[in-house]
Amino acid sequence: MPSILPFSAIVGWFDVHERDLPWREPGLSGWHILISEIMLQQTPVARVVGPWQEWVQRWPTPSAMAASSQADVLRAWGKLGYPRRALRLHECARVLATEHDDRVPEDVATMLTLPGVGDYTARAVACFAYGQAVPVVDTNVRRVIARAVHGRAEPGNPSKRDLAETDAILPRTRRGAYARDTPRFSAALMELGALVCTARNPDCDRCPVPECAWVARGRPAHTGPRRAAQKFAGTDRQVRGLLLDVLRGSEIPVEKTLLDEVWTTDPPQRSRALDSLLTDGLVEVTADGRFCLAGESGA
Repeated sequence: MPSILPFSAIVGWFDVHERDLPWREPGLSGWHILISEIMLQQTPVARVVGPWQEWVQRWPTPSAMAASSQADVLRAWGKLGYPRRALRLHECARVLATEHDDRVPEDVATMLTLPGVGDYTARAVACFAYGQAVPVVDTNVRRVIARAVHGRAEPGNPSKRDLAETDAILPRTRRGAYARDTPRFSAALMELGALVCTARNPDCDRCPVPECAWVARGRPAHTGPRRAAQKFAGTDRQVRGLLLDVLRGSEIPVEKTLLDEVWTTDPPQRSRALDSLLTDGLVEVTADGRFCLAGESGA
């Protein structure tokens, strides 16, 4: 697939419009970048900035987090959502502290062996923390490629093909090697999808790509099935969050009656949500039948 995404135009746009995000500051460790990438999964940037700054100050190294309890990490996670990410990051910190000299390894293959680290996260850390020229594919990148290269309004379902397609558009030297500024191009491509080539109301007039296949075709509408918008109110996710709020706010295990009070409209749903928290290892039961965050039951 030939690249039609000009390096100079996209990076030049990024030079002007790059957001001032704290995890883009120079000199940060791979651990700091890993924390940001885990937090940013399924969570808007604006909600991550504050917690990320608190976390890197409180836990500047993996061993610092590993020395804290699971409950400490869950309390610090607060309302970022999908709290299993916090437990996985704590588990990852222990592995890094004991097996990797308290630092995030630089190669993607080794990172993929770490708890909670998948294809995207491993490549994002390798690229943005260590300057490696590896394809980094998130939803924004997939959407830019779908439109600019393939002329489609939306990308298809994620697949291994996404890595190959992204790799094909990365800038290279005449000899075929990755260009020195490939990591910055990757960051610019993600920013382009986040700020201009958005899922809804893309601002094509501000786009630095001179030849977009989707625009050339008249910006045809998406014809395939659309993902239903994820609701939150009334879902098990909301109930789980309410239950966790009670446990985060208590330094001691609580009676079940206190948990019952947070969701009285549908007791079976509340029981289902509590069972799922227990199954996920986020909540534990003490010997006398009270409930607490992970690691606080004394088991």
